[in-house]
Amino acid sequence: MPHDIHPLLLCGGSGTRLWPLSRKSYPKQFTRLTGAESLFQTSARRLSGPGFAAPIVVTGADYRFVVTEQLAGVEIAAAATLIEPEARNTAPAILAATLQLHAHSPGALMLVAPSDHVIPDAAAFRAAVQAAIPAAQAGQLVTFGIRPDRPETGYGWLELTALPDTAFSPKPQPLRRFVEKPDLATAEAMLAGGLHLWNAGIFLFTTDIMLAAFEQHQTQLLGSVRSAFERAETDLNFLKLAPNPWAVCADISIDYAVMEKADNLAVVPYGGSWSDLGGWDAVWRESGPNDDGVVTFGPSTAIDCSDSLLRAEDGQQALVGIGLTDIIAVAMPDAVLVAHRDRAQDVKLAVEALRKQGAVQAETLPRDFRPWGWFESLALGGRFQVKRIHVHPGAALSLQSHHHRSEHWIVVEGTARVTIGDDVTLISENQSVYIPIGAKHRLENPGKVPMVLIEVQTGSYLGEDDIIRHDDIYARGQGAKG
Repeated sequence: MPHDIHPLLLCGGSGTRLWPLSRKSYPKQFTRLTGAESLFQTSARRLSGPGFAAPIVVTGADYRFVVTEQLAGVEIAAAATLIEPEARNTAPAILAATLQLHAHSPGALMLVAPSDHVIPDAAAFRAAVQAAIPAAQAGQLVTFGIRPDRPETGYGWLELTALPDTAFSPKPQPLRRFVEKPDLATAEAMLAGGLHLWNAGIFLFTTDIMLAAFEQHQTQLLGSVRSAFERAETDLNFLKLAPNPWAVCADISIDYAVMEKADNLAVVPYGGSWSDLGGWDAVWRESGPNDDGVVTFGPSTAIDCSDSLLRAEDGQQALVGIGLTDIIAVAMPDAVLVAHRDRAQDVKLAVEALRKQGAVQAETLPRDFRPWGWFESLALGGRFQVKRIHVHPGAALSLQSHHHRSEHWIVVEGTARVTIGDDVTLISENQSVYIPIGAKHRLENPGKVPMVLIEVQTGSYLGEDDIIRHDDIYARGQGAKG
């Protein structure tokens, strides 16, 4: 189709404001915060179907297999997945994807969409995107502004040249200027005036117009990103941008780099519900509080509470709140957050404090995700560790050996194919196998259902970096985990 829109899903952020559920090892876009699917999956589904091409994804190396697995879970395949050597904000990421699309389809329409937003009415949003196409094809850089319902100080705003119509129709109109995150008094004035919208960070443009904007306003950044793209290497189904030119790219947002300098801007007002889930207060709001203003999730109980969120993530927990007002309580197996709802934006201070203490909880979940599945530590001692290992159907760990530990595997669900040296055996439920120190071994799931085993490690060193990798279907090098 000549007017197919190519979605660009940005999913490299760490989401510290939703700690302890969202962490650097598994950020909020990949978690199930408000529904049965992750925010990333919901975003991909929202931007699929008639009129949309397969998405382009930009993410970090740590999340590349999570992206692939989650897209497969909603039966979507990416047109390309670009791997950033390091996070460099939105301008370099968007520019790299624009270069990639322009190389294959010059002048194509690209829709930039963060992958951690909640937009309940997907049909209304797609209609707004379709309404923006003529302006984008006419050479405009189109952004989308959200109808505000409160004096929000956590968002940037957009100033219009005229009031939207009463129906808030999604009609492109000139954009006067971008407004930085305001103080409360300024936000209240903008809300009352009606000429301002929230800046959603969603953009529609043609690749040639965006490249021309970078040529005019960010020549040096364009050169660095183009070099990183032209020297990129293909790794399995991923395109790994070259690290050296990427390292000199400015850490800058698309707003600062291009949008605030351009004079060919248009905005499409969007009157539907929207949230970036930028904190636990937003999760509380979007989760539909009951008549007392209470949201409970998981094994949690609220007694005589009001305007509070109680969320427990482990089925073996019991989180109980009594007489709470305006409280956020989030319980994970390894960390608990309790905060006043007015301090939701300060959760990042907890992450900073834990980092200074060297606490692993600052960035790492107890469940460690790998391309083949996941594992979690159940018990850890001086010379032993007990893990639960979950392997997806058809997946396989690398052929590996260890210098410092032996392992004992007990299958509790499904069937495992186990390689030890030259011997290959099938191990079913309630069966076990022993892997001595130094033995080459591999674990596979040949079945059509997940395989789960309990691993008991014993030895003088139990770190994840004690792996000698001899062969790996995921093309991970020495020192990579799992």
